[in-house]
Order: sequence, then C-alpha cells, then structure tokens
Amino acid sequence: MYYPEPLAKLIDSFSKLPGIGPKTASRLAFHVLQMKEDEAIDFAKALVNVKRNLHYCSVCCNITDTDPCRICQDKSRDYSIICVVQEPKDLVAMERTKEFNGFYHVLHGAISPMEGIGPDEIRITELVKRLSDERVQEMILATNPNIEGEATAMYLSRLVKPFGIRVTRIAHGLPVGGDLEYADEVTLTKALEGRRELS
Repeated sequence: MYYPEPLAKLIDSFSKLPGIGPKTASRLAFHVLQMKEDEAIDFAKALVNVKRNLHYCSVCCNITDTDPCRICQDKSRDYSIICVVQEPKDLVAMERTKEFNGFYHVLHGAISPMEGIGPDEIRITELVKRLSDERVQEMILATNPNIEGEATAMYLSRLVKPFGIRVTRIAHGLPVGGDLEYADEVTLTKALEGRRELS
C-alpha cells in the first residue's frame, strides 16, 4: 500500500520498536497525524530530550538526568545494602514497593553465553568497585528468575564471596492471586524452597 514518504517513514520508525507490528505501527502513525501540531511537537521533543538529556549514573548505572542520580544522592538511604537488578525498569519495580531503602546497582543485562553476553558486557566491574566500600554489608541479588538471571546471580555470588559481604537472593515462587495448578515445576520448587513459618 502506498503512503506519502513522511508517513511511510513514521510507520517504519514505529515498527522498529519492540512489540510493534506493521498494523500497530500504522495505527500509531495515523494517530500522530491526527494530533494537534503542538502535541506532535511536544511528542517529538520528548523523544529528543530522552536521547540528549539522559545518561547513566556514575555510581549505580541507572538512567538519570542528574549525576549522581537522585537515589544515590539520598542521604537517608541505607548504605549497608546494595540491591542488584538487571535493568532500570527492575529498579523502578523495586522502588514501587516502598519496602527497600538501600541503594541499587543496575547491570544492564544478564550473563547469557547463548547470546554472547559475558561478565565483561554488563556492569559488573562498576559493582565490584562499589563493594570495596566497607559500609556495604549485604548484596541482594534481584536478577530475573530465568536461566540468565540465575546464572548471573550465581556468578556474582561466587565473585563477591571473598569480600565477606552477605549475599542474599530475592525469593521466587507463586504470584499473589495465582493458582497452584497453573504453576510450572520450577516456580513450585522455588516456592517450596522459599517457604517460611507462619506465626
């Protein structure tokens, strides 16, 4: 189907986003076409600002517009605990719980030999530097509960052992509201391993 070049380029741009197929890309492009000009300009500015004004925190490697990021600047947080996550969106998920008051470290990926991602391709060197701070007493591994996340957690656990820092792993198991019959064997095994006594 023929589209004028500007519209075709916009559709092509949207289709390069993850999870966006040709139909959704067309729908999004036509939505932009129907937007008021000032709304479209604000949308374009937001895209440009994300690329120009965001960078990685020099401490925790999270995405930020200030350096260090606001979390790393927060003096009220607990310096003794670092929670290691794979991606910035994982950090956001942890913060939403309002249960964790320590600091974070974002790896920007996980070890995956199948994809050619080794320890040198993610932010482990920066983490090791942070662990030399004697205030750090615990490292919480909050990597994803999949093969890559588990491999990364095991690698970090062995790497950190000589530091004398306590290494913990977030519990995995059944989601709240989930049904036992639909859980896979790995999830059920993790749920059994992570069981605790009821008071």
